[in-house]
Amino acid sequence: MSRAQIADVASSVSAQEGSVVSKVVFKDERLDVTAFGLDSGEGLTEHTAVRTATVHVLSGRLCFKVDGVELDAGPGFWLHMAPGTPHSLSATEPTVMFLTLA
Repeated sequence: MSRAQIADVASSVSAQEGSVVSKVVFKDERLDVTAFGLDSGEGLTEHTAVRTATVHVLSGRLCFKVDGVELDAGPGFWLHMAPGTPHSLSATEPTVMFLTLA
C-alpha cells in the first residue's frame, strides 16, 4: 500500500463511560497506530514499550508520568519515548489520544 489516510482522526474512537477503549487505525511491518478513548479517572498502569512510541493527545486531558516526571497532557500535547521508557497515564477528563509505535 502506498498511502493511508484518516479523514477525521479525532472521531476514530471516543471515550466511553467507565472504560478505556482502543482501535487500531493503521498497522504494517514497521508502524502501529492506535486510537485510545479514556473516560475520566481511567488510565494505564506503569509499563514500557519495546519500540519507539509517540503519544498525541487530540482532546481531553491526561496526567502522564514518564520516567517519574508528571506531565500535564492536554489537546495538542505530543510526546516521544525511547524503547523501554517507563510510563503511565490517567485521564483527568474524557480523552482521545493516538499512540504510534515504530
